[in-house]
Amino acid sequence: MKDAMIEFSNFSFQYKAQSKPTLHTIDLSIYEGEKVLIVGPSGSGKSTISHCLNGLIPYFYDGEMTGSLKIKGEETREQSIFDLSFHVGTVLQDPDAQFIGLTVAEDIGFKLENTGVHQQEMIETVKKVSQLVGIEKHLNAAPHQLSGGQKQRVTLGGVMVDQANILLFDEPLANLDPATGKIAMDLIDDIHQKTNSTIIIIEHRLEEVLQIDIDRIIVMNEGRIIADVSTNELLSSNILQSVGIREPLYITALKYAGCNIDQSSNPKKVDTINLDSYIDRLTNWFNRENDQVGTEDEDTVLEIKNLDFSYDKSKKIINHVSFKVQKGEMVSIVGKNGAGKSTISKLICGFYQPTNGQILLKGKDIRSLSIKERAEFIGIVLQNPNQMISQTSIFDEVGLGLKYRGIPQEEMKVRVLNTLKICGLYEFRNWPISALSFGQKKRVTIASVLVLNPEILILDEPTAGQDYKHYNEMMEFLKQLQSKGITIILITHDMHLMLEYTKRAIVFSEGAVIADDTAASILTNREIIKQANLKETSLQKLANKANIVNADEFVRKFIEFDRRVRV
Repeated sequence: MKDAMIEFSNFSFQYKAQSKPTLHTIDLSIYEGEKVLIVGPSGSGKSTISHCLNGLIPYFYDGEMTGSLKIKGEETREQSIFDLSFHVGTVLQDPDAQFIGLTVAEDIGFKLENTGVHQQEMIETVKKVSQLVGIEKHLNAAPHQLSGGQKQRVTLGGVMVDQANILLFDEPLANLDPATGKIAMDLIDDIHQKTNSTIIIIEHRLEEVLQIDIDRIIVMNEGRIIADVSTNELLSSNILQSVGIREPLYITALKYAGCNIDQSSNPKKVDTINLDSYIDRLTNWFNRENDQVGTEDEDTVLEIKNLDFSYDKSKKIINHVSFKVQKGEMVSIVGKNGAGKSTISKLICGFYQPTNGQILLKGKDIRSLSIKERAEFIGIVLQNPNQMISQTSIFDEVGLGLKYRGIPQEEMKVRVLNTLKICGLYEFRNWPISALSFGQKKRVTIASVLVLNPEILILDEPTAGQDYKHYNEMMEFLKQLQSKGITIILITHDMHLMLEYTKRAIVFSEGAVIADDTAASILTNREIIKQANLKETSLQKLANKANIVNADEFVRKFIEFDRRVRV
């Protein structure tokens, strides 16, 4: 029998600032070489589990710890955080927060240098590890200049140099495009096979994690473990629905068609599931379900005309881009990391000035307007919340824009509290921002812009790091804003968000627009998917596997039906 690498026994933890425990009587063993996924809604205790494993609890986050937690047979409370780092390597959801070196080689070798490893041995180890994680061609590059997927490889290399037996991944897909996310999961799987490390993954994007084989899935809710099961067992139950975690789309589609998912059908992947007993029900559902397509306002509120932008003359970052956005429309901008999606948003807001072309707001060229002048009607929420936060408390951060606009104190208080309720932050209103998770910080920055009631709202990865419940609440709130005439532009890697909430998507690749079409049409176009690092939806795969000829229409019908059911 394999050795237990991690053993929680009757373990509980309560943060010093909290009135009740975050973790309740956890009993869990994870064995050598296992690949385990931990899922659960926000606040379920997932992050606290990871903090216990890597030593941040109790050495950084203070609180009361009871029961036992052993790693490789030794109590963690009897080891220093430095000692634990040799057993548990942590890859954070935000790679930029983990970089230390000025080059990739320096960053990977940082721990070796700090532990006094001889220089020649250090060089050889860095070279070997960089080959293992597939970043050996970029050893002299600056980490911050790499793509999202490359950054993940660097951080993974940095925790593997001392051969940690346990690798902990905290939302590794949060900032990656779909194709790069798949590469990241394949990399984790490859590392597991080559090293037999014990792998623990904490992630909201369940379906994308499940494209690799997982030994066990731990489901948490309200600080307790409510399930410890195989993938097939989990997808054959209603556990995910009961705690508000999104199931893989093909599973939901089969359930809508009245199919009773059984473990014997091997439902862990759309490629493996046996549809023999489901195909008739699925086809009948598709044939009887009708589209309910709404109409959009046709007044153009924003037009980009022949826009170019470059930092220098050697390479165009934005190349002859043109598109229109209608008043009251919600549109997605998608594409691979580095395609120019975030740059176009910064050009619209005035952070950068185009080298050529026009930016028209209601027909008027706004290139001469300052950032402050544009901010009166265009709001932007950046991908990294740490780039927007300047206050210490949540209430002060959300109310800062109103304060500078001279809004009376009482009105400001009402607007801030209402926005905090909508964004799922009301109970944290008096918290310091430093105590929040990455996903919670993201919601704070969204709230700080929403409270200003902008005419056009641009959100860069609005749902990154959000669980399904908060994803739903946020997107439904944005739909309410849209219904009031606010135009919303979403820069996203979330293909389900694109399908479900935006009938139209603009696809970027290498700084140019390569497609402007319905979301469903784009995700059934293999050439566009390949160019833009998107990912074919499992709904299309399900339709093809069930011999449904019009996969595009199947996807559209599912998305419309799914939204009606949830709303």
